[in-house]
Amino acid sequence: MSQARTIVGLSGGVDSSVAALLLQREGESIAGLFMQNWADDGSGECRAEDDRRDAVAIAGKLGIPIHFRDFSQQYWDGVFQHFLDEYAAGRTPNPDVLCNREVKFKHFLDAARELGADYIATGHYARTDEVDGRHRLLRGMDRNKDQSYFLHQLGQTQLAATKFPVGELPKPAVRQLAADAVFATANKKDSTGICFIGERDFRSFLAQYLPMQPGEIRDPDGVLLGQHDGVFFHTLGQRGGLNIGGVKGREAAPWYVVGKDVASNTLTIDQGVDSPYLMSMRLLSEPAHWIAGAPPAAAFECTAQTRYRQPDEACRVEVREDGGLLIHFDAPQRAVTPGQSVVLYLGDECLGGAVIAATDAPLQRTHFDTLFNT
Repeated sequence: MSQARTIVGLSGGVDSSVAALLLQREGESIAGLFMQNWADDGSGECRAEDDRRDAVAIAGKLGIPIHFRDFSQQYWDGVFQHFLDEYAAGRTPNPDVLCNREVKFKHFLDAARELGADYIATGHYARTDEVDGRHRLLRGMDRNKDQSYFLHQLGQTQLAATKFPVGELPKPAVRQLAADAVFATANKKDSTGICFIGERDFRSFLAQYLPMQPGEIRDPDGVLLGQHDGVFFHTLGQRGGLNIGGVKGREAAPWYVVGKDVASNTLTIDQGVDSPYLMSMRLLSEPAHWIAGAPPAAAFECTAQTRYRQPDEACRVEVREDGGLLIHFDAPQRAVTPGQSVVLYLGDECLGGAVIAATDAPLQRTHFDTLFNT
């Protein structure tokens, strides 16, 4: 049984290292916990062992105990299987959102409580406060690193038990604190993408789990332009990986994915980064999650992000009877992608969000209308 009041999720990165340092300097009783979320697949691409070694080194430097938990089965069941199912359905999921909800703020929190702790802490760039007994999730002060988008599925129970020590700091200050403390993680490269893919080619990785299904690439008028290996290897707005060279009678401009039809196994592409086939004004979502437990109103105005690090986009939100959202944007949105998350904000406060089901972009319009009328 740990005597620590707060368990810090030590990932082996600089952010969680400094989170632990800051809490210790505040006099907080802490211990570390390293989570293994992906079983080694033999590729040598996932750097879990290096991260584990760095986490142990940080705990030793701080003189705190460190615990270890293997959540790889929970990750597979709660995150990765969903990831595969969504890609097979032609959608583009966001596993980081699910990982936070299903692993880091569920199984990690449970493990911390089993160790006798009252709180957990992570290196996320986000903040919390409490207003009239309600816990709020706020953007990190460093807007370039703000990770509230990935945390929008948290609720009152998790926020009441969570600390984000680096949320008030810009990234350069975090690295400086790590350097001053002579942490091995001070100059460690930030992790990007998903651990279970690592530096591997995404298409090659996905092909291990989803068999290739060659099909046709056509333009919006139905003209055949080429072949693809599977629509699930592509996402809306994607430019690379199409293997479409110069097309006779067409200008020499880049091609972008503007539509995916799983039923016919057809990929639709068009020229122009702002092709009208990529633009939408409205979206429909699956039932939303509200951090406060309920929406602020049945209809309200706020801002939204449909992808990480996107600038705030003004919109009007209507909560539908099934709990899903109808969102009207003030300006056209590019490449809003089913399977990704739309996250809502009032100023710095994250209200919650939902998985995007469809938009009124031209090639999604039929599906959008069907959902709208059900």
